[in-house]
Amino acid sequence: MDAVRGLCVRNVNGYHAMSYDTYRVHGDKGPWGRCMGSECGPGGSQSRAVWCAHSEGWTTLHTNCEHTSRPHNQQGCFRVCDWHKDMYDWQLGAWNRCLPVAMRGSAGMQRYAAAAAAGVCTRGEEGLQTREVACVQKADAGPAEDAICEYFEPKPRLEQACLIPCPRDCVVSEFSAWTSCSKTCGTGLQNRIRWVLAPPLFGGATCPNLTEFHTCQPGLCEGEESLHSIKLGPWGPCGVPVPRQARQAPREVSREVDFERGTPGRGRDKPSRDKPSRDSDTAGRGGDKMARDGEAPALDSPASEGGPADKTRDNPVREGGPADKTRDNPVREGGPADKTTDNPIREGEPGDRGRDSPAREGKKAAKGNDKPNREVDKLARANRKLRKLIRKQERASRQVDRPKRQKKAKNKEKREKIREKARERQRSEKVKDPETRELLKKKRTKNRQNRPGGKGWDIQMGYRTREVMCVHKSGDTEALSLCSQEGLPVTYQACVVTRDCEVGGWSEWSPCSTRCYEPNGPRGQRARGRRVTQFTVGPGGAACPELEETEACSPEDGAPPCTVYSWKATEWTECRVDTLLSQQDRRRANQTGLCGGGIQGREVYCVQAGGDTPSNLSALRGREALRPVDSELCLGIPPNTTQLCQIACPVECEVSAWGAWGPCTFENCQDQTAKKGFKLRKRRITNEPTGGTGNCPHLVEAIPCEEPSCYDWLLVKLEACLPDNDKECGPGTQIPQVQCVNSDGDFVERQLCRDAILPMPAICEVPCPKDCALSPWTSWSLCSNTCSGKNTEGRQMRARSILAYNAGEGGIQCPNASSLQEVRGCNEHPCTVYHWQTGPWGQCIEDASIPTGAANGSRGRGGEDSACSVGMQTRKVICVRVNVGQVPPKKCPESLRPDTVRPCLLPCRRDCVVTPYSDWSPCPSTCQAGGKTKKKQSRRRLIVQLPANGGQDCPDLLSQERDCEGPSVCQGYRWKTHKWRRCQLVPWSVRQDSPGVQETCGAGLQARAVSCRKQDGGQADIEECLKLASPMPELTQPCQNPCQEDCQLTAWSKFSACTADCVGVRTRKRLLVGKSKKREQCKINQLYPLTETQYCPCNKYNAQPVGNWSDCILPEGGRAEGPLGLKVQGDVKECGQGYRYQAMVCYDQDNRLVETTRCNSHGYIEEACIIACPSDCKLSEWSNWSRCSKSCGSGVKVRSKWLREKPYNGGRPCPKLDHVNQAQVYEVVPCLSDCGQYVWQAEPWSVWKVSNVDLKENCGEGVQTRKVRCMLNTIDGPSDQVEDYLCDPEEMSLGARDSRLPCPEDCVLSDWGRWSACQLPCSGNRTRERSAYPLRQPGQNKACPETTETEACRYNSNCFHYSYNITDWSTCQLSERAVCGAGLKTRMLDCVRSDGKSVDLKLCKELGLERKWQMNSSCVVECPVNCQLSDWSLWSGCSHSCGLAGKLLRRRTVVQAPQGDGRPCPTQVEQWKPCPVKPCYRWRYSPWSQCASEGARCGDGLRYRNVTCFVSDGSGREPGSPVDEGLCGELELGVDGERPVVLEESCAVPCPGECYLTDWTAWSPCQLNCIGGSDLGLGAVQVRSRAVVAQEPENLLACPEQEWEARPCTEGRCLEYRWMAGSWRSASRQVWCQRSDGLNVTGGCPPTTRPISDRSCDPPCRKPRSICTEAGQCGCEDGYTEVMTSDGVLDQCTVIPVLEIPTAGDSKTDVKTIRAPLDPTLSAGHAPGRAGRTWFLQPFGQDGKLKTWVYGVAAGVFVLLVFIVSMTYLACKKPKKPQRRQMNNRLKPLTLAYDGDADM
Repeated sequence: MDAVRGLCVRNVNGYHAMSYDTYRVHGDKGPWGRCMGSECGPGGSQSRAVWCAHSEGWTTLHTNCEHTSRPHNQQGCFRVCDWHKDMYDWQLGAWNRCLPVAMRGSAGMQRYAAAAAAGVCTRGEEGLQTREVACVQKADAGPAEDAICEYFEPKPRLEQACLIPCPRDCVVSEFSAWTSCSKTCGTGLQNRIRWVLAPPLFGGATCPNLTEFHTCQPGLCEGEESLHSIKLGPWGPCGVPVPRQARQAPREVSREVDFERGTPGRGRDKPSRDKPSRDSDTAGRGGDKMARDGEAPALDSPASEGGPADKTRDNPVREGGPADKTRDNPVREGGPADKTTDNPIREGEPGDRGRDSPAREGKKAAKGNDKPNREVDKLARANRKLRKLIRKQERASRQVDRPKRQKKAKNKEKREKIREKARERQRSEKVKDPETRELLKKKRTKNRQNRPGGKGWDIQMGYRTREVMCVHKSGDTEALSLCSQEGLPVTYQACVVTRDCEVGGWSEWSPCSTRCYEPNGPRGQRARGRRVTQFTVGPGGAACPELEETEACSPEDGAPPCTVYSWKATEWTECRVDTLLSQQDRRRANQTGLCGGGIQGREVYCVQAGGDTPSNLSALRGREALRPVDSELCLGIPPNTTQLCQIACPVECEVSAWGAWGPCTFENCQDQTAKKGFKLRKRRITNEPTGGTGNCPHLVEAIPCEEPSCYDWLLVKLEACLPDNDKECGPGTQIPQVQCVNSDGDFVERQLCRDAILPMPAICEVPCPKDCALSPWTSWSLCSNTCSGKNTEGRQMRARSILAYNAGEGGIQCPNASSLQEVRGCNEHPCTVYHWQTGPWGQCIEDASIPTGAANGSRGRGGEDSACSVGMQTRKVICVRVNVGQVPPKKCPESLRPDTVRPCLLPCRRDCVVTPYSDWSPCPSTCQAGGKTKKKQSRRRLIVQLPANGGQDCPDLLSQERDCEGPSVCQGYRWKTHKWRRCQLVPWSVRQDSPGVQETCGAGLQARAVSCRKQDGGQADIEECLKLASPMPELTQPCQNPCQEDCQLTAWSKFSACTADCVGVRTRKRLLVGKSKKREQCKINQLYPLTETQYCPCNKYNAQPVGNWSDCILPEGGRAEGPLGLKVQGDVKECGQGYRYQAMVCYDQDNRLVETTRCNSHGYIEEACIIACPSDCKLSEWSNWSRCSKSCGSGVKVRSKWLREKPYNGGRPCPKLDHVNQAQVYEVVPCLSDCGQYVWQAEPWSVWKVSNVDLKENCGEGVQTRKVRCMLNTIDGPSDQVEDYLCDPEEMSLGARDSRLPCPEDCVLSDWGRWSACQLPCSGNRTRERSAYPLRQPGQNKACPETTETEACRYNSNCFHYSYNITDWSTCQLSERAVCGAGLKTRMLDCVRSDGKSVDLKLCKELGLERKWQMNSSCVVECPVNCQLSDWSLWSGCSHSCGLAGKLLRRRTVVQAPQGDGRPCPTQVEQWKPCPVKPCYRWRYSPWSQCASEGARCGDGLRYRNVTCFVSDGSGREPGSPVDEGLCGELELGVDGERPVVLEESCAVPCPGECYLTDWTAWSPCQLNCIGGSDLGLGAVQVRSRAVVAQEPENLLACPEQEWEARPCTEGRCLEYRWMAGSWRSASRQVWCQRSDGLNVTGGCPPTTRPISDRSCDPPCRKPRSICTEAGQCGCEDGYTEVMTSDGVLDQCTVIPVLEIPTAGDSKTDVKTIRAPLDPTLSAGHAPGRAGRTWFLQPFGQDGKLKTWVYGVAAGVFVLLVFIVSMTYLACKKPKKPQRRQMNNRLKPLTLAYDGDADM
């Protein structure tokens, strides 16, 4: 620990002072505490705790330690604050070299070195690399404490893992073929070369030699071999010629000096010899200064700049340049004589003054120095007299030059005339007004600035020279005279002095494009520019830099806030339910009755958000909506344009069945004056309809009747029969029990029936013991008819049966069979039924009698349901006779007449609300080439709220369109070139020494001016063209001033027009000009033809289709319309007849692509096509509902649909189908059956059939039968017979009974009554009973049997417990006409007996059981929303500007994705059609010509190429064909994007015997660093190389080194290398390395895995049938096995036993045998007398190991054994007894295959 900073040791006590950090104890930080201080920076302080501790560690008093050695407890520190984050940061050093982990430590280093030496490397070596990290100040990178930077950011890591890849050797290709011999005779060299395919990486082996040589000798040379060649040097820099005055002044001064010294001839060379470098430097600086000042600069010294050499005596330049005109170094034989001391100036000698040597030119350049040469001036003053003498000598020479002087005089006169015209023009300008003069002045100034030679254009014509050398074949430079047999080339050339582009300073920044403040908005841009002060001139001049730059900016402080834009939406359209059934049933295509879930849309637009915007649409009434703006101004996500909606389904009115006809009653019981009454029957509403009861059918029907009454007596029951005269039997009466009821059947006070007739007592009879005993009468049956008429009459019946016969003569006899039944009339009223019929309520009309304020309470808070006033509605009410029609109203009861008028609420008017017109759309920014096409601009407005309730209608016009104000003109810039100036030659002083040259003719350069123009022709600044136009045209070009002997002709005219193709000829002409018209040699037509004739081209064109057919495209503007003619949103027409297109291509007779108009074609073949319409899944209509599966309680009822047609072409899919049951769709809903709905109805018992007949007594054992039917129970009682299974079989009455027929005087009892109910809970101690009563009393001495029976209550036998049972929820049920949306799901409540039987709910209700369940619940059926697509976009531009592959595209997007079972989106959301085929014209380079040194055998030269216009189809498969250059006239001159075009380049022609490098190869394919086909992530590389070519064996040591270079690349691929081996030939074979792309290479394959190429065995294999194996050991041939000695040496080869299989031609049918031939050296296949196929079974390989097939045979045998054992076990195993399957006969619940799609 560093906590102990000092020790104060007392040897006696052993105490020492210790310093511990308080925070160290707690383990938080370092030894020091937190830096504290009032200010940020180095002024802080930190402290620590210091105490005294014993050496053993325990704490003691401070006095025990020496105070002088106490450590400090405080120190200064740097207090870090948040704002220091901008001042300090971590400085990260570069990662060091990746070192292997194995190299850490000496042992690891040795292991790594050993592995590297062995060449074992698979993927690479894991390593570590480190770096330095320090905390520094951002301002000056000064060091700081790490704690400062750690306060803000943890210290970055100092090391990281890395990968050291395996070394990659250099990979080269195979050698090329040998070149031809470098010499045609003698000894030469042949070369073959290869190139680098992959560079060495990561320490791999370097590249081998790329060239191989060997000598060749074509034959002996006949003559002497040429040993020398002229070699051209490179052109020197371009220099400016020295002005004539600068050349003459030094010449005069030098002459003065020469005459003064007495050596006039030699004195000319001394200045150059004494100070050559100083003079040249001075001339160079002076020339630059003069160039900057706009003057003609002096020519740089040729000695230093590569210009003409100094003509001195002792400083010769290489021979071949302009030779030094000295005494000892002549230039050419036969040239001008040397002007040396041996040839002094003679008086009167011509030509001397006009010929300036280079040395004199150097003196002229020296005169441009700023420091005057005082010595020269002194000598000039001292020799003025000598000058006069020189002038006299010059006068004599002028006489010789008189023709020249005359020509100069003429030129002077011409110049004077030009100056006079200029003065006259200036005088005429003074006459003009000042404004005109100012405009002219500006125009001329601008023209001067834009033309070469003006401001910014420094085009100076100069010249350059080159060296000419004579070289030996060994490469040594020799004297030029040794090459004198060859003509010397030209050493000068006109050129343009190169000037780099220079620009001025930056202008001020423009204002920020964002003028307003927006916190989270995008930043603006500002720009600045600079002007060109000097344009690029000449080849190699630096191009101009960027002339404009931009940067992000923010608005200035105080800027106003930016305008905020937000999305707004119109009102939702009405909810629309898709008519999904329209394809199934056209009769249901009317969507007005559909309801449920649907879809509605709206339009979304962008508005400027400013101020308070309306919160709802109702607030827009009377107020202008916001103006829509461009949607691109709103940045947020726009609101949805569609949403699901719900149309409430109308509830149909449901009524109950008709009740029974009531009594004849007065229409109004309060007014009984009328004698006519009505019988009424009624029904009630069981389901309240939507919109009130007015939509229900009539609920009351009436029949007129006579003798009406309002009250009547109701017979409740008849009392027991009482015999008359108090007898026990015999005739008697039954007293009726009555109750007073009104016409509705309600009990009222008895006094109200005082006027009604009271029912009379009924006559009855109590049978005596000997009388016939009859059963009581049954109840009256239902009336057979509801009314009575002429042909119909209502009847009711009742019956009784004989229970016991009478006793012969003493009793009352039994009645006959007809007396056992009674019939009475019923419903005797006539069948004339009347009722009131109502019509629909009319429109709500405002009632002026009701004040407006009366409806204020109904006014809503917004929305369309708010009411503004009260109105009245009326309807028509008529009296109708059933099945007849309207009758007078008096036929119907007036008291029951419905209302004809009712009040209603008038909804508020809603006017249409539209937005204001948007701003006019901008005129299209794209321009037309001609600029004459009018463009349109438009504006629109949107309907925000539709009118309703009689509001103001919307305007018809929602959009406007107008023409743009001006034609759309392309605003661009172009270069304008001016006329070429006169041809400027190399100065005569430079070329005068060349033989055969003339002063006024020869090769030179000419310049021209360029200016910038707008597309409309207006002037523009040069900078605009530099930024926006094509590259600047050439400013100079080579030219030729014709000499007097040359023939001068005009350029060729254009060919004359042809009258028709393939007919006649066309011609072009040119003319002789000037003096050439008079020269005879120019009139030779063979040399200078003046006319050219061609046959008119015979163009034949043929058209043919090309490419695939396009998509089938429907006509524009086709939209699907709804059934009512309404536009359906998003439902674009998807099918029907369309057209598809195929492009047409036109070729000429040379199979070249031309414009399609040549073939009279519009470019397409059009063909009709059909887009199949999508067909939805078609199902049948719903079947009828089945009956409820249970007749009592809850069950299910089912209906189904059948599949009629499957969907295709993207139609709506089918729901889940039950394909097992013939592809049906089921809908299952719960149902509840009233347990009293079906009842058993028993007829009276039949007459006894006595089996043991006592004829005397007419009694005994017998059988009675009766019919028991299952009847439908109605309100009036059982009516119709139904199937017996609908009734409860447990409650079925007996249909037959065995009993004893009572004899006379026996007691006759009635039938047993119902059993009484058992008391709950059920218990065995409780009983139930039933009873009967006597119908006939017994005779004397006889008694009646028991009239009561009792039985015990047994659980689930005759006593039951009851409970409620709730069913599962049903599927979501919708309205009958609903497709989807909100519905209702229900469940049923059953009353279930303890034995599981469902019983009537009233049993559970009577017990008072709790009902706590909710029976209904709302639900939603997902709406099947069809996919909705947007409209097709406009057709895009052609994907290719030319060629066959161009396509036009258009797209559409999904506006509404499909939901549920809606129609899916079509797969085609993009369509294409071909573009018209256009030929692809482009410039292409021709191959480079051979490098040629003009006028020399070798050295620096030029090679050339041309550009040609080619046409192709754009596919790239064919190179194309050359065509007329005029077809490429609209293209910018460039090849494959390369601009400017390079048509010549410098090159070098090797001299004979010279060793040189080849040109660079093309870049190799991009190759990744991969292992096993996976990229290591180390990047990709490609390489190119140059090989050495030698021509002389003697010069091989002087050859340059071969070169290669690599560069990184992208989009590389993995290439693997593997060894390949050929077949063995004797003991050797060929082995080579091959790349994965099939290329044979050298390098790349690991040497350790190289297959052997030589398998010679030592000692050699001499045994019979022995061979040398690949392992280098002796083995045996196929069919023989090795017999080895004990020391592992081959002893002999023995034949392997053979398995012979007889063939079809073998007559032997013996069993397969294994034989061993006697001769071990003879194989079985060659045994005499044997035929057939022979297989050698050799289990062991040559290496002594078992072969693979042996293991396979063993595995097969093992599997066979396992199979045999398993089959044996199964065959012997006893079978188990079959188990009887319990069949469950209970009814399985119905599986629902349908999930609730209510639409189906």
